[in-house]
Amino acid sequence: METFTFTRSQAKRCPFCAEIIQAEAIKCRFCNEFINTDKPKAVQSGCKTNSQSPEDAETSDNVLFEARPSLWAMTGAVIKGLFFFGIAVLLLTQPVESILNNLLGLKLTEKDLAVFGSYRTTAGVGLAVLVVMIWFLKAVWLKSIRYKVSADRIEWSRGIFDRKIDNLDMFRVIDLKLRRGLLDCVLGIGSVGLMTTDKTDPEFIFEKVHNSRKLYDIIKKASLEADKQRGVIHVE
Repeated sequence: METFTFTRSQAKRCPFCAEIIQAEAIKCRFCNEFINTDKPKAVQSGCKTNSQSPEDAETSDNVLFEARPSLWAMTGAVIKGLFFFGIAVLLLTQPVESILNNLLGLKLTEKDLAVFGSYRTTAGVGLAVLVVMIWFLKAVWLKSIRYKVSADRIEWSRGIFDRKIDNLDMFRVIDLKLRRGLLDCVLGIGSVGLMTTDKTDPEFIFEKVHNSRKLYDIIKKASLEADKQRGVIHVE
């Protein structure tokens, strides 16, 4: 392991992990916490203790916005599903084999028609169940996504059985757009798209969230403040 030696004037102690770091450091190399924000001040003043519960820690993390995607984000999937659900209803309610036999002159026997009828019913039930399952899984997946925005970063988690959490530093946001269709305006939802300098997520979208205009304003202000604090200048 690489070691470093500092004089007393060149070193300071990280308020999060208590390791010795350089006095001019803005991010701890041990715990990766930024120490040029208001969070270390709160730690040093005793606002956050070791006995703090996870719920209290989450609340004190300066969360500016928190939301999940609206189920209205499923509109496209629902419309497509309705088409196949209609086919399923048609298979269950209409004697398709008899209609095709008369139109195409297939000359099927009653036994053949009965066999095709049983297959038709099975196919109709299977198709209807498949469409409903896809709708259900889509809804569960959407509601498993959680967005959380603080002054320093954007964090999102998703996954039903395998939960994954990613984050994006606010100073990496270089542009953002608010997208709201007519139906979105009526429902009070919208999508906020971000362009970033992050290689993992160069484009990120808050999909169909409520209070999207508020989210847009929060990120705009926070990204400008983050750029100002770090002296970041984005060149197009």
